[in-house]
Amino acid sequence: MEKRSRGDRADGHGGKGAPRGHGPVLRTENGLVRGRAAAGGVTAVLGIPYAAPPFGARRFGEPEPPAPWDGVRDCTVFGPVAPQSAELPGAPVWRPGDEDVLTVNVWAPENTGTGPLPVFFWIHGGANTFGSSAQPDFDGTALARAGLVVVSCNFRVGFEGFGHVPGHPDNRALLDQAAALRWVRDNIAAFGGDPGNVTVAGHSSGAGAVLCLMAMERARGLFRRAAAHSVPSAFHSVALAAAVTGRIAAVAQVAPTAEGLRSASPGALVAASDAVSAACATDPVAAVHAFESVIFQPVVDGEVLPADPLRALASGAARDIDLLLCHAEEEYWFLHTVGAVREVTTEAELGELARALDLPDGLVEGYGAVMPGAPVLDRALAVLGDAKFGAYTTRLAEIHARAGGRAHLARFARARPGVRPWHTADVPFAFGNLDAPGADFLVGGAPDEADRALSRRMLRAWADFAAGGDPGWPPVTATTTPARAWAVPDDRLVDAAASPVHGLWRSVPFGLLRPLRGADV
Repeated sequence: MEKRSRGDRADGHGGKGAPRGHGPVLRTENGLVRGRAAAGGVTAVLGIPYAAPPFGARRFGEPEPPAPWDGVRDCTVFGPVAPQSAELPGAPVWRPGDEDVLTVNVWAPENTGTGPLPVFFWIHGGANTFGSSAQPDFDGTALARAGLVVVSCNFRVGFEGFGHVPGHPDNRALLDQAAALRWVRDNIAAFGGDPGNVTVAGHSSGAGAVLCLMAMERARGLFRRAAAHSVPSAFHSVALAAAVTGRIAAVAQVAPTAEGLRSASPGALVAASDAVSAACATDPVAAVHAFESVIFQPVVDGEVLPADPLRALASGAARDIDLLLCHAEEEYWFLHTVGAVREVTTEAELGELARALDLPDGLVEGYGAVMPGAPVLDRALAVLGDAKFGAYTTRLAEIHARAGGRAHLARFARARPGVRPWHTADVPFAFGNLDAPGADFLVGGAPDEADRALSRRMLRAWADFAAGGDPGWPPVTATTTPARAWAVPDDRLVDAAASPVHGLWRSVPFGLLRPLRGADV
């Protein structure tokens, strides 16, 4: 990690008078940056621009390089978050006027003289609509102490990142992430990282982004491994993305054209998107939106994203990328608890859900046999969890292995009385951040020593996978599907293919979401 002495000129943020600091100074291609000391000999350098602010003349466009700066830029706090309405525990909120939202953060351990370190690049989740790299459970200090250079990034979310704008690229959030990976390629050596040994990782919509990057030509060669927890199976066609834009433009009272959409402020499009999402319970754009109103998804546009990841992996397009996949055993109980999914309590509503998910006859009935006596709600949440995350994640591992790639599979099974192994609970365990603000809700109360031991095992698996591609258990093969079940007090190796639920999904296709009234809008 290249450092400069404390006597170097420190004009602050962009050389424009930010406070003089005493942290380590490092050189990037665009200028000098000053970080701060974190715990355990780790340096944190936060809020480094990797692209220019994506507003004004650059709005709805591809990310462009940032302007260089003079002097030393103070990088001791996180950068602004992208336009959104969410207010998350311990994280900054978006404020109108915040524009420099395309930034990366780096946590780097002291150089031990062992050569460049593996790089772990994190993409946050948030239903493609909210979230940021500044969330406390994403702090990279513990992973850095395990021997990694950890990078996280902010990118455009919601309409700014995924809204369809005529004449402009779809999937701008994915283009932002690819630009951040190029920044890693060009700059991470100054922080002690190896640009030839990068692992891209993410959770939920961030995990979906990881798989999309594996399928994208524009990300080719920028990473050699991928770790994805709770990969969602939802992708939009261009027609559905355009239908969503039409709804949002109508609420914002602008034309669904590039000119009309540019005339609406980022805040106005956030408010209009929230309104459209809220209305989906009774007026869905796609049938599944009546049950879960996530209206922004990666768009299979044939250009930025040439194919959905399952088909890209099946073709062998990413067989040279090692893949580590994980899902929680009861994903949707979290989403039910936070009110993000419609409650299904009757057999008729369960049938409606099956039709909205376009599930084959007999699949939902199969859950009645697998879960005898279970209430309708339990079966509905199980079906949703497997359709959206569990079965899809397992299918990805199997397809990657059959195409000649290396894939490892895990499931988060840690439970305690009254606490389910649900969506997002695995993240603070793997990051080693069980005491972060908000983590107690995710993991179901204060962690005990068994939890801390599990956290150490999961963090070590990430670190070992990033370093050499082996998290510590056998990979999936063309004929076997071993999976590590993360649990307390002890983990176990299970045969995922032997599960009766796996049998229910074995021949079920995963495809694009379509508008409520067919593919053409």
